[in-house]
Amino acid sequence: MIDGVKIINLTTHEDERGSFREVFRFPEQFQGIPIGQLSHSRVNEGVIKSWHGHVYQSQWNYVVSGQIKVALYDDRKDSSTYKKTIEFIVGDEVESIAYFFPPGVLHGYNCIQGPMHIIYVTSGVYDLEDEIRKSNKELNTDYTW
Repeated sequence: MIDGVKIINLTTHEDERGSFREVFRFPEQFQGIPIGQLSHSRVNEGVIKSWHGHVYQSQWNYVVSGQIKVALYDDRKDSSTYKKTIEFIVGDEVESIAYFFPPGVLHGYNCIQGPMHIIYVTSGVYDLEDEIRKSNKELNTDYTW
């Protein structure tokens, strides 16, 4: 695991009418982290969005439909898990989870079943100055999607 990353299992309640799932319990999951923006993105199957993150913001993600292979990379030089990468698959027909990463942890994903819809909550509002974008070469990794 990467220091500061959180993955929570979500419970789905189903009956003959459909289902209900709590995704974000703000007082519990955000504990002192401000909520700046709630966003939705649709991504087509086969699209790879790679290594990006934030200087100041933290982020919670939840895949509503579709499936992605997620990778998180710790780019924080002062972290005990610096340069560590973790990966997992999230979305339809797999374990329902929401995942959190702090500033300096880069993320990317490959949409393996789409279109994929993702909801994410950031601790601030979009600011280009807060964006981190890096290539495998810049990270000195040979990670493949």
